[in-house]
Amino acid sequence: MEINKVNMTEEMAVPGWKKWLEGIGDQVGFFINFFRNIFTGGFEWSEFVRQCYEIGYRSIMLVGITSFIMGLVLVVQLRPTLVAFGSTSMLPKTLAVSFIRELGPVIIAIICAGKIASSIGAELGSMKVTEQLDAMEVSGANPLQYLVVTRILATTIMVPILSVMGDVIGLFGGFLALNLRDTMSFSLYFAKVVASIDFADFLPAVIKTIFFGFAIGFVGCYKGFHSNKGTESVGIAANSAVVTASLWIFVIDAIAVQVTSLLFYK
Repeated sequence: MEINKVNMTEEMAVPGWKKWLEGIGDQVGFFINFFRNIFTGGFEWSEFVRQCYEIGYRSIMLVGITSFIMGLVLVVQLRPTLVAFGSTSMLPKTLAVSFIRELGPVIIAIICAGKIASSIGAELGSMKVTEQLDAMEVSGANPLQYLVVTRILATTIMVPILSVMGDVIGLFGGFLALNLRDTMSFSLYFAKVVASIDFADFLPAVIKTIFFGFAIGFVGCYKGFHSNKGTESVGIAANSAVVTASLWIFVIDAIAVQVTSLLFYK
């Protein structure tokens, strides 16, 4: 009996591994098809510009409010510790380095994953359910080139831009929070901020946001493109896109921290 139970358990585990390996194979194939369609003639510039508007411009308000609050909260939280060590003057430098190196890019990427990846997954999932993707293929259009390439490239470009804007807004929020308890002029604050930021702080942060944007767009398109038939699969695709994109952001960030610590922060 025990041997039979072990065999049944192994048989039940095989389909799970098969499904996992098939999923990896599908993602690799989707990745290859994406790059193949980038260099195919007839790039959809109008759709690409529209996606940049939808992904970038329509996310400015959300990114701005989040970054402003985070900059304000960081100053409020950091100030008591620095006051205890008599290092209040180091507050602008501490905020700038921590926000630009790590907190700003990751938080903004998570916000974009929740907004952008879910919308892409839901949009493409609904198109898959209503058979619009099949209709595009029948009519001779290339859904990968029109829907996937434009969205992934738009997120890859716009997420770093949103991250830089969020850094500036977050630092401004820190300036306002600093002046709630202390008094520091705007010019002195940003002079300290600029003096504390090195090229090695800014460049790795921007580079990893490019990978964050690519992961958000790729996961959203993949989940939507491979959603199952049925209306409930649209919600599943959107939810799965957010969770998977968020996990990939943390994985990429962990790798980026190790690489930058070896190359820039020796």
